[in-house]
Amino acid sequence: MSLKDRIIHESLRQFSTKGYMSTSISDILKSVGTSKGGLYNHFKSKEELFGAALSEARKIWRERNLAGLDQLERPLDKIKKLLENYRDRYLADSENFPGGCIFVTSAVELNDQQPHLAREVNEGFQRFKGLIKRLLDQEQEAGHLKDGLDTGMVVEMIFSGILGACVTYLISGKSKENLDRNIQGLIDFLTMIST
Repeated sequence: MSLKDRIIHESLRQFSTKGYMSTSISDILKSVGTSKGGLYNHFKSKEELFGAALSEARKIWRERNLAGLDQLERPLDKIKKLLENYRDRYLADSENFPGGCIFVTSAVELNDQQPHLAREVNEGFQRFKGLIKRLLDQEQEAGHLKDGLDTGMVVEMIFSGILGACVTYLISGKSKENLDRNIQGLIDFLTMIST
């Protein structure tokens, strides 16, 4: 792994654990074992490093959460698989995200402190909601959802449920039992709205 990749990896870990504001460049340098020059050869600022860390986090998110979706035909099954992946492959990734979902941590922390960075994180949330909406709309067009169902409202419930599952997981000391129950509740809800 190159020095740049090691810096990004350690930044991901620290941003997920301590947040953007409380993570210092010194802490990252110490963990990586490099100097300021080593870091500033690759990144002009902490903000630029955060951008690189978010980009890597998005890549990992896609790899973990979208795994196996292309093997499923039914859109609702894809959403259920995404939820299972979030639980089993993404939140369980303590190597990259020992503090949990970096996006949730960052969005809450940065909203008032660094709104321009929070907007960048929130753009990812909007894309995620768009994916769920497209899949639900496909399911509805195929006649597989209950009549009159507002897919936009379902998207908000699923998204809020995922965020809630993440927060509950973290505040319960990373209780797998709580996480399983929360995600299973979302999956059961999807089953209830299908025909």
